[in-house]
Parts: sequence; C-alpha cells; structure tokens
Amino acid sequence: MPTPFFHPQFGGKITQEHLKRYEQSPNWKKGRFRNRSFTKMMHMKPQDFPSFLRQQLSDKHLREPQQSIEIEPFTGADFDAITDKPRFTWFGHSAALLKIGGKNLLIDPMFGSDTSPVGPVRTKRFSENTLDLIDALPPIDAILFTHDHYDHLDFASMKRLRGKVNRYFTALGIGRHLERWGIPTTQITELDWWDSFDFEGVQLTFTPSRHFSGRALNDRFKCLWGGWVFQTSSHQIYWSGDGGYDTHFKEVGERFGAFDWMFSECGQYNENWYQTHMNPEESVQAAVDVSAKIAMPYHWGGFALALHTWKDPVERFVAEAKRLNQTICTPKIGGIVTMGEEDLEDRWYEKLA
Repeated sequence: MPTPFFHPQFGGKITQEHLKRYEQSPNWKKGRFRNRSFTKMMHMKPQDFPSFLRQQLSDKHLREPQQSIEIEPFTGADFDAITDKPRFTWFGHSAALLKIGGKNLLIDPMFGSDTSPVGPVRTKRFSENTLDLIDALPPIDAILFTHDHYDHLDFASMKRLRGKVNRYFTALGIGRHLERWGIPTTQITELDWWDSFDFEGVQLTFTPSRHFSGRALNDRFKCLWGGWVFQTSSHQIYWSGDGGYDTHFKEVGERFGAFDWMFSECGQYNENWYQTHMNPEESVQAAVDVSAKIAMPYHWGGFALALHTWKDPVERFVAEAKRLNQTICTPKIGGIVTMGEEDLEDRWYEKLA
C-alpha cells in the first residue's frame, strides 16, 4: 500500500475502498493499471542517464522561447456568444475549453506556472499569469481529466476552480485526488476505457491511450489514463490524451467514424520514451487513422519537458500534415476557434524566437 502523501500536491492516497473499485477494471492487473500493448517506460542505458539529466537541466534556453508567449485577450462573454456551432480555446500545452452541445467543458485545466511544484528543479510556463485566466472563464458545466500528471492536474488551479463547477469526469482513479482537495465525491464520475456517460445531451466516452500515471514514486500506474470522445446528434470531437502511437487510434476511428475535430497530442517526445508520447509524424498519422476533418496539435507551447526545441512539435506536425494531405489548424493560445471558421493558415509561432 502507498504511504500517505503529506504535501497536498501529491493528491489522495489509495484506500481499500479505492482498490476494490480498481480491481473491478479489466485494465487493472497485478496491482496496477496496464497499457493494452507492452510499453517500456524508458529506452536508455543506465550509463547514458547522467548525460541526459545534464541536458535536461542545462539546455532549457534552447528549448524555451526567448520571450514570454502572449495569450490572446480572452473573456467568457466572447466565448459564450450565441452560436450553435462547437468552439474551443486552447490555453497552451494541454488545457482547453470546449463548447459542444451548448455545454462548456474544461479539459485538463492546468493553468499553473510550474509543472514541478514539489521538486528542486522548476519547469516554468512559457506564458505568464495563466492562473488569472480562471477568473475570465465563462460558467463551466463540467471539468474533464485525462490522467493525473502534474502538467494536466494542478493543485493551484483546482483550488481556484473549486466552487465554480460541480461536475467532474475523470479517468478511473483520479477521483481520490479531487476528494482530498475538497471536491465532494457526489460531483465526481470516474470512467474506465470505453465507458460512456450522457451528460445532458453530450455523450462522453473515455478512450484508451498508451501512457502511464502517477504523482509520486509510489503511486505510478494507480490511476488510468486516456482520451475523450465528445458526441452530439450533429458533431463529434476527439481529444487523444497523452500517449504513444498504437492501434487504439484505428479502433477509435472504426467505432465512431469521422471526427469534425481531433486534438492530437504533439510535444514532449524523446527517443528514450517513444512508446509513451507520439512524435509529430505519429500525431498526424493518428488524425488520419480516425478520419479527422481538421486536426489540432496540442501538448506543446507551454513547457520544456523534453529535449526538443519549443517549435519543433508544431513545425514537424505542419510538414507531415502537408505530406499526408491532412487538414490542420494551429490556433493561437487564448484564441477562440469556431467550427467552420477555423484559420487554417495561421502560423503565429513563426514570428517568435
């Protein structure tokens, strides 16, 4: 059993009641959640680790923009302007606000300034004052989480969001973190892979991905991880979740058919963990696999969590999409994008160093 976590950032510890629920999942085996395909966490020889760590700690100036990335002016009133079309705003990295079926759904709302909140080494966000964006949000109907890593689930953000929303949809296992942070259990719905929930006319389905979870050394693989499908009678949208390329994308495409939008994880990849994060070429292929009409790269533009330059994900994504004839959109951080009105040629990042 994991030992108690004393710092609130770690989230909630696993109780016997939690374990009984996890053990009912077909994806829980031998005391942990498992990927559907064999997945190796690191592909690195022990003798190479010191060099990798030095790069990770010393070369950030090569992997961060030379100036803070400005966020487009955003107000909840603008986002909530009357329209029957889906729309979204991406806030950098993996945080986004999606409107579909008249519902405002906040996905992985990590608005904090640092993805290493309890470590000796900080990982600064590329944009400033992002926590203040929470005060500018429109009324939120529900918050959804893909997994419990710090760059997706942030204690500081949740403290600020608590009380502004009363419905939470999460991967199986994340509920215990929210409970520790004061969110009533009655407001939380946990889903296993392929579980669906009809949220007032919007069908939410939690889908597999090839990744992992954990907020401390002793709780790795104790929450599930995945993506989300959002469906109404007239639209469907796919949020891939973090994870390496695998057969689940074709399965999602076969189960649901073509998607109006796909948000495809693209960033924080490295040859040493290529099975748990896609490279940009794979991110585009995933969009092709699910027959996405328009694909958006995300999981970039926020933090330097890998050794690539900050523009590498989007530049390679754009190049591969052109090669495969996949239509894409690269939205500005904080910009409002409405379905049917997407700017398919905006390369805003090219103006930044």
